[in-house]
Amino acid sequence: MPDMTEIIAADIGGTNARFARATLDERGVPTLGTVRKYKVEEYSSLEACWTAFAEDEKKDGAGDLPDCASIAFATAIGRDVIKLTNSNWVIRADTLAEDIGVRTVRLVNDFEAVAFAVSRLPPENLPLLFGEDRPFPYDGGVTVMGPGTGLGVAMIAYDNGHPHVVATEGGHLDFAPLDHIEERILSYLRDKFLRVSTERIVSGPGLNYIYKALATIGHERVVLMEDPELWQAALDGSDPFARRALERFCMCYGSVAGDLALAHGPHGVVLAGGLTQRMKDFLTQSGFHARFKAKGRFESLMATVPIRCAIHDEIGLFGAAAAFREK
Repeated sequence: MPDMTEIIAADIGGTNARFARATLDERGVPTLGTVRKYKVEEYSSLEACWTAFAEDEKKDGAGDLPDCASIAFATAIGRDVIKLTNSNWVIRADTLAEDIGVRTVRLVNDFEAVAFAVSRLPPENLPLLFGEDRPFPYDGGVTVMGPGTGLGVAMIAYDNGHPHVVATEGGHLDFAPLDHIEERILSYLRDKFLRVSTERIVSGPGLNYIYKALATIGHERVVLMEDPELWQAALDGSDPFARRALERFCMCYGSVAGDLALAHGPHGVVLAGGLTQRMKDFLTQSGFHARFKAKGRFESLMATVPIRCAIHDEIGLFGAAAAFREK
């Protein structure tokens, strides 16, 4: 592969599509240019959204796009036809480079990209939230996860100090209730979905499901809100019932994080994404860590596991760019 230094990085989620030029240094660490964001629902396809991005770049005098791209998608990668988990866009991997007019394109899962970003972020971008303040393992697994439109999960497997990123679909594991309230939340959601995965609860839309389920369980009258409005009301405390739903959300988040850490090897966890950054202060005062540790005979071990928060305004784009030379 030619040693390209400028590429287009893209982060395609269920709600937003982000694009930016990225310059890679000799170590493959990216520097991002102007970030442009588009609503996925406003475009019929990735090609249409890519064209809008290219036109916006030209309008601002940026010129033609580089002929290499690295694109992160919010779905499993590796199939000939890629269907986004929370969108109606369909991508044909074998013709994508031609469709968008580039010579080389690399495809990664969205949280695979986030894990690549985590492996390259400096320590100041990975503050400790819970557990012992120790570095990533020389050998062993680190769980990278975070709620967004869905629940993204990836793993960094360190081997002799070298990080190997592994994409997973851990957000689609079955949700496991731990008390009678969560059993009733699960029952509420089973009336709506054939199967209740963890991301039905631990995700951006999940807060609203918890909010409505708790209202139904307690026969409470609540104000119905769209997801962004509900998150704001929960985080700023203006709606006490929304705040109560957020506390339950954090408990479930901790339970799932602990399960995934055990599955990957409990050496470290990094919580990532915009929602986690917004709720970071609340998270440290919530029941998250108590639930994370509550793993029976492994409770004392789980209490020591470092849990960090990845701080970066565009971690998906940064990670997509970082993945370009690794794939």
